[in-house]
Amino acid sequence: MKLTDYTDYSLRVLLYTAVHPDTLVTVQQIADTFNIPKNHLIKIVQHLGQTGFLHTVRGRAGGIRLGKPARDIVIGDVIRATEPDFKMVQCFRDGGQTHAGCPIQGVCALQNVLGEALRAWFRVLDSVTLADVVEQPALARALGGTALVSLDALRAASPQVKPVKPAELA
Repeated sequence: MKLTDYTDYSLRVLLYTAVHPDTLVTVQQIADTFNIPKNHLIKIVQHLGQTGFLHTVRGRAGGIRLGKPARDIVIGDVIRATEPDFKMVQCFRDGGQTHAGCPIQGVCALQNVLGEALRAWFRVLDSVTLADVVEQPALARALGGTALVSLDALRAASPQVKPVKPAELA
């Protein structure tokens, strides 16, 4: 499955804003970072704002930030909101109706196989949040931001401290 540039750029906008959680970022900053035309990004940012993934602030000191916590932004939801359709083959586009001109209509299992593959693809995408994707410090450094680190990751990385008994202090 190939994603459109629109979806690719939408994901990049969300990645960038996620690693800059305490800052309003500008479309120009994102355009410069990813070498994407600013005018194209403006349309994407408007759409992401309308769908609630981004919060936009207008004006001279304006910018964008995530519209909700990164842990609440499911990658599958972003892709559904930004891709025009998932009709990979003619029989998907026909809505299961008669496939005029298809010589294997009625004996082809391809529609079912591709449908199952698409459902499996979305099961994976629906199990990943933006926070999962931006937990990598290397990504944050590459984008000039900070990594969102889960509490579980912090607990795993920190040394286990044994409680000290009062008798041990004497």
